[in-house]
Amino acid sequence: MDDFLRAVWERRSWVDSANELENGFPLQSLPYCIFGDDGARPRPGVGIGACVLDLERLSRSGLLEGKPVEIQSACKARTLNSLMECGVKALGALRSRLMDLLDAKADDATRNAVGAALTPMRYVVLYKPVESANFTDFYASIHHATRVGRLFRPEQPLLPNYKFVPIAYQGRASSLVVSGTRIRRPEGQTKPVADGIPGFGPTRFLDYEVEAGVYIGSGNRLGEPIPINRAGEHIFGLSLVNDWSARDLQSWEYQPLGPFLAKSFATSVSPWVVPMEALHPFRVPVAPRLAQDPAPLPYLHDPDDQLAGAIDLTLEAFLLTAKMRSTGDAAHRLSKASLSSLFWTPAQMIAHHTSNGCNLLPGDLLATGTVSGVEEGEAGCLLELTRGGGVTIRLPNGESRTGLEDGDEVILRGTCRREGFPAVSFGECRGVVAASN
Repeated sequence: MDDFLRAVWERRSWVDSANELENGFPLQSLPYCIFGDDGARPRPGVGIGACVLDLERLSRSGLLEGKPVEIQSACKARTLNSLMECGVKALGALRSRLMDLLDAKADDATRNAVGAALTPMRYVVLYKPVESANFTDFYASIHHATRVGRLFRPEQPLLPNYKFVPIAYQGRASSLVVSGTRIRRPEGQTKPVADGIPGFGPTRFLDYEVEAGVYIGSGNRLGEPIPINRAGEHIFGLSLVNDWSARDLQSWEYQPLGPFLAKSFATSVSPWVVPMEALHPFRVPVAPRLAQDPAPLPYLHDPDDQLAGAIDLTLEAFLLTAKMRSTGDAAHRLSKASLSSLFWTPAQMIAHHTSNGCNLLPGDLLATGTVSGVEEGEAGCLLELTRGGGVTIRLPNGESRTGLEDGDEVILRGTCRREGFPAVSFGECRGVVAASN
């Protein structure tokens, strides 16, 4: 890391809670959100320590004076979409101003003025931060792809195209919901049993998927691909994603065109969007490929991306059953893995997605697909952990699961850590399963 970036990460804030190494919302992060309090309408904010800083109030009070007009307007919007459209330069100017206002070196007058725009997180409601016009779900974890492939094709877990092309499908943007939204158990068709007629009813194998989401900032024109060495300029920030899946519905309907109703009923997103600037200390080389693996095709290869295109983000999945809640038990961790293990980087996903001229729009969400590591405890969904439902998971309180039951709550958490740097939290992405009727 160069001297400039190190100096940035040595700065401290006059918001004392932001200086706690494990708080997760240091001065250098400032993740975006849409929040409300005291019945006021939803508006943009950033997380700092144990508080949310109201961007609309900052703008109206003149504390953002001199910043681009589009930034001033976007700080009063009801979603982050307008901010996403502002572009890297304007967003950089906003971020620089916010850091100065919150810096420990700020004078008393600045502290008093900015303090009036701070609200403790415990008093706010967090809303869905982005209205995404499009949602694309990738399949970027080779460990997930191999483990799942082995369930259905033991002789050939990975199909021939996997190591050449970033696989993805077009998801359903209308059913993206914010963390905390109840997830109604979906109904659908399942495989025929004896008489050749498929069944219809609530899924019996409801699953979660631990994923990270890449939000697009400035998009591209139709017909104009984004080269991989410019892909980073089009990323607004990263978030947590839980792509809920009905595995029994999926196994019946997915051939020949892929996921449909087994996925489109709900996808949870966390309320925080961490800007890419906050992730510089956690950028790492891409996971090494095997000697016999093919090199990425030229349009998917960039030396800088290979050197620092992966992100060392730890993703964890926890289960809290209704019984555990009633007895006050803590949520049980099901898995822990790192985003750095992905086979394809966010830049490669964007370069491939637009290689045919497809136009990405500000606010579009690109999810990584299930993030899994090589170890059993790093499997990012129940399909893997239970080996297709054949192995039962035993919980500490004596309960067991192969699929999610009504009343179960899945909690995803994400944190970046590096020695000598404050932790950067992605917050939580939660969802409780509700009965189908």
